[in-house]
This record gives sequence, C-alpha cells and structure tokens, in this order.
Amino acid sequence: MAQSTAGAPIKIGVIADQTGPLSFVGLANANVARMVIGDINAKGGLLGRRVELCLEDSETNDAVAAAKATKLIEQDRVNVVVGGIYSSTRQAIKGPAVVRGKTLYIYPEQYEGQECDPLIFCTGPVPAQQVDPFIAWLMQEKGARKFYLPSADYIWPRVMNKRVREVVTANGGTIVGEEYFPLDHTDYRATVAKIASSGAEVVFNTIVPPGVTPFFGQLYDSGFTARGGHLVCTYFDENFLNMVPAAHVEGLYSCLDYYQGVSDSFSRKLLAQYDALYPGHAMFTGGSACSGLYRGLRLWAAAVTEAGSLAQSDVIEALDHAQIAEGPGGPAAMIPGQHHARMNMYIAQARSGHFRVINSLGAIDPQERLVAAPMATA
Repeated sequence: MAQSTAGAPIKIGVIADQTGPLSFVGLANANVARMVIGDINAKGGLLGRRVELCLEDSETNDAVAAAKATKLIEQDRVNVVVGGIYSSTRQAIKGPAVVRGKTLYIYPEQYEGQECDPLIFCTGPVPAQQVDPFIAWLMQEKGARKFYLPSADYIWPRVMNKRVREVVTANGGTIVGEEYFPLDHTDYRATVAKIASSGAEVVFNTIVPPGVTPFFGQLYDSGFTARGGHLVCTYFDENFLNMVPAAHVEGLYSCLDYYQGVSDSFSRKLLAQYDALYPGHAMFTGGSACSGLYRGLRLWAAAVTEAGSLAQSDVIEALDHAQIAEGPGGPAAMIPGQHHARMNMYIAQARSGHFRVINSLGAIDPQERLVAAPMATA
C-alpha cells in the first residue's frame, strides 16, 4: 500500500507526441512517465510529497509543443519539464520552458549532441556514443567504404551526417551522396536510383516519420539489400520496426542504449512490468526516448532526494553528478559539467521483425562540452 504524502504535490510536466505521426512512440513515452511516477508515489513520493504528472500531447507539432510547454510553466507551474523527440521539438520547448520560463528541462531522446544550456540535461545517447563506435565497427567488420546519407532536413540529420562524414573519412571511407528532404516527403525514386548508381555499400538513414516508411519500401524494391548493401538507422527500435514490413528492414543495423533483447535482470524485470501495465503496440524501447525518459525521471528524483529540496539551483547541483545503479540497458551517470549521461550502448540487427543484440559496447561517455553554471534560481 502507498505511504501517505503530505503537502502540495510536486509537479512534473511531460510533453509527449500522443497524436500525429510520432504517436506510436509518444504513447509509449506517456506510459513510461505514468509507470515511473506511479512507482515513486507507491514508495512515498519525494520529500514526503506526492508527485503529480502533468501530461500534455504535443501532437507531433512543434508549435503545439511550444504552447503546451507554456501551459506547463505558466499555469501548472511544474518543477521540471521532460519530453520531446525531434530536435526541432526540443528547441520549441526550450523557448517557453527554459529561455523565458527559467525552468529545468530534461530532453530524453537520442540526438545530435551539442545542447549546452545550464537548465537543460540530456539523457539519451549522442554521436560519441552512437556514431563513433558503431561506424568504426561496421567498417571493420563488413569492409564497407562507400556511404550514402539520405536525410530529413532539420538539425539532427545535418549534425549527425557531419559526424558520420568525419568518422567514415578517418577510417578510409567516402561519402558518395548526401541529400535532404522535407519530413513529409514520400517519393524517393530519384534518390534510390542515385544510391544504386553511386555504388554505395551503406545507406546511413536519417529520414524520419512519416517519410521513412516509403523510403525503406522504395529502397527495398530497388534490391539494395538483396545486392549486399547495408542499411543503417541509429534511431530504429522495436516500435519503429512495427511501422514497416519486416522484409523492408531485414538486416538493418542500429546502435542504441537499450533493446528489448538486452539480458540483464533489471532490464528484463522493467520490460515485464511495462508490458503488464501497458500491453499493446506502444512498446518500451530505446530509440523513441522511453529509455531516456525513464533514466531522466529517475536521475531527477535522485537529485531531488540528495538535495532534500526543490530549489532549482540545489536540484541542478545534485543532478550534475546524479547516478542510478539500475536502468534500461544498465546503470547510468551524469558526467559532471556536461549535462549528458554515461550509459551502456549496444549494436543490434533486425531479424524477422525483431532486434538481436550482436555487440555490447559497454559504458560510453558522451564527450560533450562543459556547460556554464546557471544563474541562481528558486
């Protein structure tokens, strides 16, 4: 039975894409928030107070995300804001929550790195944890040297591709094509033809929903993988596999902080708990921010507990070095000064509609630059 909690509730604002093109992952994010906050309250809350979830639907629309962030800050007066998938959504939330609202914001998704604001903490993987070890491994194991980079046209793909180019070139490879498309672009026949004529051995994809499904279908129909080509998409997880026919992504490689096939006992227990609470298609996965959201909420709760206070400056000071001994994929720890987390990383490959972990990379540091100390806030 839950312990009683006294006093006004501690409010956590979570923004998730519960409708729109990313609803299949946003619904899972909302479930994770409910599960973690339910666990916290079942153990007495934080600082003897109940934790209240203020959940908002950003509708896979950045303008809506900004409006919901404004509501959470100005009306609900939350203590922290968590959420966002696209990097453009992070920027949309950042304006009202951080720049104007001066409120702590935790961004849970794997992304391009380089966010460096004293009020923002990031709990998903960054290029040093995804691109660097994975590309080097792929080039060594498969002998691949020619890469094509089809991409959505926003900040995450552009920064990721810059890093991919650096790593590929450093390992003796070349980028034979790089293109950018609007998020809702659907006709990729010209690009697929270029991929074939370029002799590309690897397609490193950063096209995102809704465009990614038609792209993978058209690439598959061209015979790219049948010819021995390697398909890579570092954000792809079990939720994304549900979006496309299994044959279209058979053999696809991904690199994330968690897959359902990770075998440590806590990860298995956590997945069983989630599946019992929320059966259905919105699964607990890594690439769609579930793991980062879980990690972010637990690290924040650990920081509040250590600080013994909700004073934002005290929480930030504690969060700067917060750790959790257990989490999806393993333990995690904030790297002091970087506002990014060390975490275990895994390479997996899609086989018959499931991801199989083929290489456990161990704990990897984010290697992000130091963040300036925030101004004192209450």
